[in-house]
Amino acid sequence: MNDVPIGILFIALAVLLAISAFFSSSETGMMSLNRYRLNHRADAGDSGAVRVRRLLGMPERLIGVILIGNNLVNIAASSIATIIAIRLYPTHPDLAIATATATLTLVILIFSEVTPKTLAQKFPERIAYPASLVLIPLLYILYPVVVMVNWTSRLIMKIFRIPFDGGDHHALNSEELRTMLIQSGGAIAANRQSMLLGILDLDNVTVEDIMVPRNELSGINLDDSLEDIRAQLNETPYTRLPVYKGDLEKVVGILHIRDAADFLASDKPSLVMLSRKVKDPYFVPETTPLQTQMINFQRLKLRMGLVVDEYGDVQGLVTLDDILEEIVGEFTTDEADNTKDIHPQRDGSYVIDGTASVREINKTLDWSLPTDGAKTLSGLIIEQLEDIPDANTSLRIGEYRVEILQVNNNTITAARISHHNP
Repeated sequence: MNDVPIGILFIALAVLLAISAFFSSSETGMMSLNRYRLNHRADAGDSGAVRVRRLLGMPERLIGVILIGNNLVNIAASSIATIIAIRLYPTHPDLAIATATATLTLVILIFSEVTPKTLAQKFPERIAYPASLVLIPLLYILYPVVVMVNWTSRLIMKIFRIPFDGGDHHALNSEELRTMLIQSGGAIAANRQSMLLGILDLDNVTVEDIMVPRNELSGINLDDSLEDIRAQLNETPYTRLPVYKGDLEKVVGILHIRDAADFLASDKPSLVMLSRKVKDPYFVPETTPLQTQMINFQRLKLRMGLVVDEYGDVQGLVTLDDILEEIVGEFTTDEADNTKDIHPQRDGSYVIDGTASVREINKTLDWSLPTDGAKTLSGLIIEQLEDIPDANTSLRIGEYRVEILQVNNNTITAARISHHNP
């Protein structure tokens, strides 16, 4: 090396530092890639994405070849820097070596580590895709060395009983996917983000949470007079109605309004004529998750089910539309939906019907009333007080001040609620 011109040594040192920067940026770029975008582009046929996904499919070999190359050029650069220093200061070799070490360390940190890795972290695709053109051939050239290094590394881990987990660390559970969607910001339109989050919520919500409670059900009682039944069918805003005899526990089935056309048009209507059009009832356990129930509706080609508790008693009614609204939001224009349960007041409080669903109140007002117990506002207040209160009773539920306005038949029919931040 003493015969090599010092200018050539400086050029060789610069080349080695550039190669070191390449390996450093390649490693950071590969590890910083968005794996989901990468898979999407690879599936779409992007050649660069295909190459990179192939490399990331064998992470041990990829890291091995990058580290071998990086350490090799850094050690070579250190040797050349030492030679240059000694040739420049032959009378003080010890000082020359120390100066070369300090200077080279600073240069490598700035130009071969920090700067290229920062750029690669900021523009991973611009670095990783072109780098794959070089790294794939190097994988084959350095294959024996890479295998030996990886085998030795695994042996050391085995000696120290460190488990080697080769699983997919990029798989997401539902909560992690939820966080990713929330943090996506403007990358996903707000309405689409809301729908995706609604789908993820289906497994955490049961039919009991969204059902129409029993006391609000509208149905055909076969014990009523024919005139009353005809009037009810003519005036109902619903397309399907449960049919029962005397009490909801004696359900006969479900009637679609279009199937009652003959009954309504007949000069001599009869209950037999109506009963023939009634379809068998479908019962749904109240603890069924919405995801499961939606699949059941699809499989059975049904749109409505009667919700029952563990004793088989009817508790309410759930429809496919109710489940879809959990995903896409309110879309129905039924007359039944024109009556609002939540009435804003001038002082910022709200007068709310006691039968209003706690989940619907939270969704409408962006509140966080407890939903792990009672399903209606009346039930929540009674649960908190552990007693049937009188009107004008006040209480606090977390950040919410509640004033009971009306109580009827042991049920709270109206309450005023105001939100006070702690």
